Amino acid sequence: TAFVIVQVIILPLMMWQCGVAPLEINPMIGPYPDALNYWGAKNAVLIIDDGELYRLITPIFLHAGLIHLAGNVLVQMDSGNRWEKEWGSLIWIIVYIGSAIGSSVLSVIAMPDQISVGSSGSIMGLFGAKFAEIIVLMCEKGTTVRELAAEQSRKEQACHVIFGIIIVMAMSFIPYVDWAAHLGGLVAGFAIGIVCFSFTMRNKFGTVFWLGVGVASCFVLYSTFIAIMFTTETDDEMRDVCAYYQQFFEGYECKCQLDEDWAANYNYAWLASYYNGQEGGGGADDGEG
Repeated sequence: TAFVIVQVIILPLMMWQCGVAPLEINPMIGPYPDALNYWGAKNAVLIIDDGELYRLITPIFLHAGLIHLAGNVLVQMDSGNRWEKEWGSLIWIIVYIGSAIGSSVLSVIAMPDQISVGSSGSIMGLFGAKFAEIIVLMCEKGTTVRELAAEQSRKEQACHVIFGIIIVMAMSFIPYVDWAAHLGGLVAGFAIGIVCFSFTMRNKFGTVFWLGVGVASCFVLYSTFIAIMFTTETDDEMRDVCAYYQQFFEGYECKCQLDEDWAANYNYAWLASYYNGQEGGGGADDGEG
């Protein structure tokens, strides 16, 4: 619930500070792409080359627009809240944040020339963790009436999880959201879920076995993804998201750009020069109203 509250607050703030983009630029009814970048969207060149690793997590607090936000909030308030009550807040947060990192890392690898935002990678991680819980616990055969009923319930839950995954994956191709983030979150959540739910098994051998599988999966997954991420070729044009999108949309307005002093303080000489060029009449916004 806390994550939902923050997400619901941030989008209107972005739209108030940076304006609402025309529908041809952002059909989700939301801010301009440079506003998303300004507030912490996934941007490969800034993550890899400039060390802004916080951008592996901050995208979960941002959404492309009202439609995007509404879809993710509904899923979080339904399945997310229910599973937090089942698992406890600690496991839920571990899965949610861990999946956010996994989703952003794979997104950087697969789509380094695009910015992306949204909590759907973490939501996919919750579905992945729930699927891991079902698989781990199905390895134990029930002997009592209660345990047999739980087995039947898990079969129904599996159908719910698969349906949820299909719905979220269907949202993978809306603007500023990407399939790689969803897939990365799903796989990361599944691996983390195996670790977390191995401790719920009654059989000690089962606990040790699944814990080993989960730890090994997490290590291989994250170490491999991160290693590949830092070898990914980035697009230097994405340093200036506003100028990048001005190439494709006539009349694109830059309403959330950083000022010259900020750029100079952080040694972005290229950005300082860009603003100097604007003052001299040679900026990217020349001719714009």
